[in-house]
Amino acid sequence: MLPYEYFVGLRYTRAKRRNHFISFISMTSMAGIALGVAALIVVLSVMNGFQKELRARILGVASHVQIGSFEGALADWPAIARIGQAHPEVVATAPFVNAQGLVSYGQSVQGAIVRGVLPADEDRVADIGRSMKKGTLSALAPGRFGIVLGSELAASLGVRLGDRVTLIAPQGTVTAAGVLPRIRTFTVVGIFEVGMYEYDSGLALIHLDDAQRLFRFGDRVSGVRLKLRDLFDAPRVARELSDGLRVDAYVSDWTRSHANFFRAVQIEKRVMFIILTLIVAVAAFNIVSTLVMAVTDKQADIAILRTLGASPAEVMRVFIVQGALIGAVGTAIGTIGGVLLALNVATVVPFIERSFGVQFLAKDVYYISDLPSQLEWGDVTVIVGVSLVLSLVATLYPSSRAARIDPAAALRHE
Repeated sequence: MLPYEYFVGLRYTRAKRRNHFISFISMTSMAGIALGVAALIVVLSVMNGFQKELRARILGVASHVQIGSFEGALADWPAIARIGQAHPEVVATAPFVNAQGLVSYGQSVQGAIVRGVLPADEDRVADIGRSMKKGTLSALAPGRFGIVLGSELAASLGVRLGDRVTLIAPQGTVTAAGVLPRIRTFTVVGIFEVGMYEYDSGLALIHLDDAQRLFRFGDRVSGVRLKLRDLFDAPRVARELSDGLRVDAYVSDWTRSHANFFRAVQIEKRVMFIILTLIVAVAAFNIVSTLVMAVTDKQADIAILRTLGASPAEVMRVFIVQGALIGAVGTAIGTIGGVLLALNVATVVPFIERSFGVQFLAKDVYYISDLPSQLEWGDVTVIVGVSLVLSLVATLYPSSRAARIDPAAALRHE
């Protein structure tokens, strides 16, 4: 059976007070804790969603592990691809040629990263084939000079499927008139949209043979891309492959090539956790004001409890229960509200955007134009724990003050 001080503390919380201001402060503290907890859950869920979505979109175009040459081109790339494929964690490999170029159509000219690929191999290491809006990646065939453009790049040029664009390579041809850029006409055979503005607006794909011919690679390639069973094993696999290579090549993984993006998201998540925890802390320490006024209001009751044999520790527990209950109820309300909102961000945010005619994340400014959310129960547990601990800490001073009240002095004024 629970000690009597728990029931007294619960009774004090539910009882109607003569001083309505104490009730107002209690409700304000409870609402502040609920708001802070809900905000923490939603913000951290959105940050988790951003991290997951950013990783998925980047690695849908980039590679888990990449083997390249210090000289800019790999000569014996089939042998290197076989070494990579032999690793138990590697699912697929694909050679590629990477270069910069200018894509021209009519009066429009746009710079782009031109990637030469083997369509069948590329489909196994990247998601571009599954992100085609028009055409197919398999339409790229050697010698036919087809090109696949990102959706934003195609829109800025004003091209559609079947249009012929001019690709200008920076590698020049020496003639009697001087150095002339290499120019080739390509037919648009596909348009993709991976949902990341950087790639949709600046990436063009052509067949590997056409790229080798246009950029004068011969039989060489820029590197070999590897897809792993578990992308989080990339650093370990990269180290193991680097030790096993017997050629002048380097091995890099996605945690190095895109480290800034993921580090920025992680730092922002930690900073937002600290900032929003301060909201919970301010609301929790409003409990101090509530309990100090409650102790003053209940001095006669405390004195009677003491004369009936209650110890200072028991009186202290009465007010700890009262304050802890305020924090627990606020935390529970905030947790329920925060979890429900975090699970429905994809519905709530578009509704707000439509209602007020605003767009929170513009495509040409942010890498991700929608607001993703991924609820992590580990984060929820930490938030609830921090909120309850802050609420409990806030009860210590006023409850200890109640325990030090002299019964005789308190009853003298009644």
